[in-house]
Amino acid sequence: MATFPSPETAETAFYEAFQAGDSDVMRRIWLDSPRCVCIHPGGERLVGTDVILESWDDILPNMRGVVIHRTELNVIPGQNLVIHTLRENLYVSGERRGVMLATNGYCLEGENWRMCLHHASPDPDPPPAWDTGRVH
Repeated sequence: MATFPSPETAETAFYEAFQAGDSDVMRRIWLDSPRCVCIHPGGERLVGTDVILESWDDILPNMRGVVIHRTELNVIPGQNLVIHTLRENLYVSGERRGVMLATNGYCLEGENWRMCLHHASPDPDPPPAWDTGRVH
């Protein structure tokens, strides 16, 4: 079983699994609880790990090739629950295709941090795309 000694390691694993389309790793990241919540962009509120993981099984095969640059991380610390808010900048073939505002929650389970909340919605006012072109 994968171990996540900090919310940051769990979040890194989450985005790596997200980009790789890896449902096996995604299953190890989520806390096994009927109280977990996930809201995908434009989607309904999903409650409980089983239904959440079913949704990721549908989404992840379509994510291969997508690169997510995380920016503007804000951390709300806590003893057993840590909340991260951030921007997800989605790129396909080097071109930005969208920006999501995300809230991720991590619960401490024993000595491991597991995702217990993910909510993403389109950014109504996305920042300008990064200029990746050459100057000269």
